[in-house]
Amino acid sequence: MPDPARSPCWLVVNPASGSNDSNSAEKVTAAIETRGWEVARVIAFPDDALPDPAALDAAGVGMVAVYTGDGTINALVNHLAGWGGKVLVLPGGTMNLLPLRLHRTTDLDTILDIVAAGGALARRPLCLRCPGGVALAGLLVGPGTAWNRVRESMRSGAITEVAKEAIAALRETTTGPGIRVADRRASREGGYPLVELTPGEHGVQILGYYADAALDYTAQAWATLRHRFREGPHDKLGLAEAIVLESVDGGPLACLIDGEPAECPPGSTFAVEPCGVDLLATAHDI
Repeated sequence: MPDPARSPCWLVVNPASGSNDSNSAEKVTAAIETRGWEVARVIAFPDDALPDPAALDAAGVGMVAVYTGDGTINALVNHLAGWGGKVLVLPGGTMNLLPLRLHRTTDLDTILDIVAAGGALARRPLCLRCPGGVALAGLLVGPGTAWNRVRESMRSGAITEVAKEAIAALRETTTGPGIRVADRRASREGGYPLVELTPGEHGVQILGYYADAALDYTAQAWATLRHRFREGPHDKLGLAEAIVLESVDGGPLACLIDGEPAECPPGSTFAVEPCGVDLLATAHDI
């Protein structure tokens, strides 16, 4: 960990992220500097470009703190692959998928206290690579990812748009081509409307979510909207270092990579690999 008395820190924020507001940059800067770092620069993404390793090294930066949502965190961490410094991921979004993995439910001030006291570990946890990108916390595949559009509409508060997207998402989930593991092990006939892949210490955990009745679809939709997928009916499809997924109709695979929409070609491989940069973790069992 860099010496806070000598190594400046840069902070990345995103005013559009769930926990951000007009005062977020000032509040988080003050919280960091109170604990001994100099925040030499604040980057407001996407208006400001994300920092690259060369710029950070030239400025003598040893740590980048990021207080944004999952999408910006994903973009920053992958952008810094190969950098020799450390990234401190703070819970600044709505779902906070990667902060939950690194810090569990620890609040921002406690995270900073632990890091400043030297209690955080520099880790390169396993992530998931696929043709659509790299997921740091989790990846969803299948027509059920359409419910993400409903959640985005809910943020705007437009009831008409929410209802419209909900009807479309239900149609896609119930009639869209299911997803199955290429070797068909433990897969249901017709595949799954949603497959969840979660990277962990021993590989990728594979869960297939299904709905046999109208009540199941309602439960699954509600669980998906809250990113609490394990509350929905599902099958455990195993643990592996790599897995090939395909749609039953041979078409492309709709994905959510750390909550951001993406698409992969049919028969894509999803494989675990170490993160490309050190992340500071206050939870030691990631």
